[in-house]
Amino acid sequence: MYLVIFDCDGTLVDSQETILHGLAVGFEAVGLAPPSREAGLSIVGLSLDVAFARLIAPEHHHLVPAMAEAYRQSKVARRLAGLDHDPLYPGAREALDALSARDDVLLGIATGKAMRGVRHMQESHGLEGRFVTIQTADKAPSKPHPGMILQAMAETGAEPARTVMIGDTGFDMEMARAAGVAGLGVSWGYHPRARMEAAGAARILDRFDELLPALGTLLGWSDMEERELA
Repeated sequence: MYLVIFDCDGTLVDSQETILHGLAVGFEAVGLAPPSREAGLSIVGLSLDVAFARLIAPEHHHLVPAMAEAYRQSKVARRLAGLDHDPLYPGAREALDALSARDDVLLGIATGKAMRGVRHMQESHGLEGRFVTIQTADKAPSKPHPGMILQAMAETGAEPARTVMIGDTGFDMEMARAAGVAGLGVSWGYHPRARMEAAGAARILDRFDELLPALGTLLGWSDMEERELA
């Protein structure tokens, strides 16, 4: 079996406005000025505490727990108000459908979100049951530690040579490299192409319809042409 693991924010869904709003709330809760848009997006993919710590000076690190809690509460409030709906990127559903149709592929998620956030994303887009393994910030060390991928492989029995990590950040590519699996970057997310290439991406995709051919080449799927013609 092959294991294809997706990052969530910036890869499957465009959550930048939700994330930037939460960061601003976290900073304002402790009396600090919110980060720039560029700085805020640069930490997407990291676990919440790690992300806040990277955005503030060391002398303010004692404020991180309060900032993270304010962020979490803002997310809950937005969901209750019906404002927290991050759209799927164009082609994401079709790519997931095509991969799910294969009997030799298992799908997974490895994300800096908490499990509650992943469940909300699945429910919002009708993706319940698509992913056989879900690794989140409340279950594993923050990216780029390889723990999420290693745990996903342990849960599914997948081998490193048959596992691919797909993400939009250098953290995803570094995590893949540390776990000994291939990493495919996507250009529609939050880190620049050069950052992902420097982190070891095997290839950078510009559209979701490039995903299956890229996986076929990377994993040696000999039936790709037949499936595309079917």
